[in-house]
Amino acid sequence: MLNSFPEGFRALVIGSTGAIGAAFMDLLQADSRCASVHGLHRHSQPALDFHAEASIAAAAGALAQTAPFHLIINATGLLHSERFMPEKRLADLNYAQMLETFQINTFGPALLLRHFTPLLDKERSVMAMLSAKVGSIGDNRLGGWYSYRASKAALNMFIKTAAIETHRSKPGAVVVALHPGTVSSRLSEPFRGAEIGREPHIAATELLRVIDGLHAKDSGEFFSYSGERLPW
Repeated sequence: MLNSFPEGFRALVIGSTGAIGAAFMDLLQADSRCASVHGLHRHSQPALDFHAEASIAAAAGALAQTAPFHLIINATGLLHSERFMPEKRLADLNYAQMLETFQINTFGPALLLRHFTPLLDKERSVMAMLSAKVGSIGDNRLGGWYSYRASKAALNMFIKTAAIETHRSKPGAVVVALHPGTVSSRLSEPFRGAEIGREPHIAATELLRVIDGLHAKDSGEFFSYSGERLPW
């Protein structure tokens, strides 16, 4: 239960058909204090597809009448696909993989910041963007995973910068990057995710606990599912 949000708060989950996105939907729907939770994905109404730039603005416009939202979570992300796996070496770098990875992990979420931060409640709201610890430049000790690391590092900069701007008009809004850890999902499956990952509902519960404890002063920061503040 999210006690820091007002009774009857409104929530929005982007990427609501993924493993962790669906878990967020379940938990928020079960929260008696949440009046409504809307899920967005490529086939929702309205639809939202990072491959179709206009759909992002259109979705925000369609939901404006139900604003303000007290909680917006972006649970999308791309690490690999049927066409590629994370690059281990510089010799693996190519435009196609970099462009696809950045479109889903950086460009799409950046436009979410553009079009959805205006829908946040001024008094108390959180826009949480799922990032990844491997996007931390200060924490990078192993190398590899070039596009994924870089796309998440770039996302973190968008989040930090958007938080500064958003604070000027919505001082009660919090815009943060969250690291969900390893979750059992399609994203982590090729990397022993089924063995070492946490169940999506456990990960989502931990992240909602972190979100519930955030204050305006935490806007623009990077947190782990444990509540630890992570280095950029």
